[in-house]
Amino acid sequence: MAKKSTKRAAKQAAKVAKKHPALTAFLILLALVLLAGAAYYYYKKREREQGPLLGTLQTGELGVHFLELGNQYVGDCVFIQIGDTEIIVDGGSREDSAEAIEAYVDQYCKDGVVEYAIVTHAHQDHIAAFAGNSAHTSLFRRFEFETIIDFPKTNSTSAVYGRYVAERDAEIAAGAKHYTALECYNNEGDAQRSYELAENVTLNILYHEYYEKKASEENNYSVCFYIQQGDYNYLFMGDLEKEGEESLVKSNDLPRCKLYKGGHHGSSTSSNDVLLSAIQPEYVCICTCAGSTEYTKEPLSTFPTQTAINRLARYTEKIFVTSRADDSARGYTSMNGDIFVKSNGIDFTVTGSNNSTVLKDSEWFKNNRTWPSS
Repeated sequence: MAKKSTKRAAKQAAKVAKKHPALTAFLILLALVLLAGAAYYYYKKREREQGPLLGTLQTGELGVHFLELGNQYVGDCVFIQIGDTEIIVDGGSREDSAEAIEAYVDQYCKDGVVEYAIVTHAHQDHIAAFAGNSAHTSLFRRFEFETIIDFPKTNSTSAVYGRYVAERDAEIAAGAKHYTALECYNNEGDAQRSYELAENVTLNILYHEYYEKKASEENNYSVCFYIQQGDYNYLFMGDLEKEGEESLVKSNDLPRCKLYKGGHHGSSTSSNDVLLSAIQPEYVCICTCAGSTEYTKEPLSTFPTQTAINRLARYTEKIFVTSRADDSARGYTSMNGDIFVKSNGIDFTVTGSNNSTVLKDSEWFKNNRTWPSS
């Protein structure tokens, strides 16, 4: 019945257009004006709610976005884009973060298609928005994903992991390709160790022994990769810890890195000397809620820890952090906010939606941490 009604309405509209061309032209113009007005209203509404768009990319530019996740919990989500290719890396920190992630990504991804999902390991603060629940729709339902790359092993038996698997498998059934990081590294079947994202830009899956060996700590199953853009390299580690970092350095010829996503939210168990001495990072971006007592009440052990800062400080002062805990009703506020890194392989900028102040110059740091003397 609906199809018949639609056809009937189309025929009637065609008759009116033929009989009254001037009226038809006026109605079309009116419709265009109304659509433009609606678009302007939507843009202003989004700007009031989320702030101005951090930035757009020119041809050949790569954008890496470290997202705030809409709550006071520690978690990861990184959105990467170049040309028409988009990647979402992890979906923390809780199921309700899916709303914040979708709202952010929608500003840049206009067709609803995300070429790659990379899910590093099975902890809630990395998979919850992909898992979803009855109140919050999974990212797998909010976007169409073409390729999913995730962890080869896990010890998890959690409910959130169970929902992640169900949502991932439904996306695979709908047409997405799925590979583990080990399959990618080994070039098994259609999986690839390196994916060309654009001319002179590749995504490279790295190897460590916990893709195949049982780990006592879930973090050591993390998928690790780097993006190479000309002479610049950008390293992403999930929450890999010391044993995993040692294996990663031993198993790969790691490049010196322009950008390093600070391991495990700035934990003392990650960003160890064995890794940092190999990659010598110039810029570090940390997805965390600084000072959050979610995992510990020991002040110097809250993220980013004093230990991690001491290690990173040997290589760079250019450290940026998304959020910090506070006493407000929502429990957090922006530090740098959403962090937008843009590069064409020569020029390189870091911009925060709240500010672009490096960590050591922030008020939170001055009140809670010390910068090591050289």
